[in-house]
Amino acid sequence: MLTKIRKVKFEPERKNPMYNVVMESPDGKELYVKFDYTYATKNFWPLQVNYNKKNYGAKLAWYTREVENMTVELFLESIANKINKKYNFDLLQN
Repeated sequence: MLTKIRKVKFEPERKNPMYNVVMESPDGKELYVKFDYTYATKNFWPLQVNYNKKNYGAKLAWYTREVENMTVELFLESIANKINKKYNFDLLQN
């Protein structure tokens, strides 16, 4: 993953764990992604995306395709794994 995580707000106590992450893209621009893990579908879903102070709604595929060369699911999963490890949170036990 080329994008670096700068700030995290993690809310594990919600029905679906919520992640608010501020990252820095390889070209130095700010990427903010708000996403959650939905237990019903067992997937991570982007809820809000801002790149370089521009709102992209919940669309993240353009960034993961152009910059990271991976799917949205894999990108969000890799971010969530780092955060879950830091906060000692296990999705499977909730």
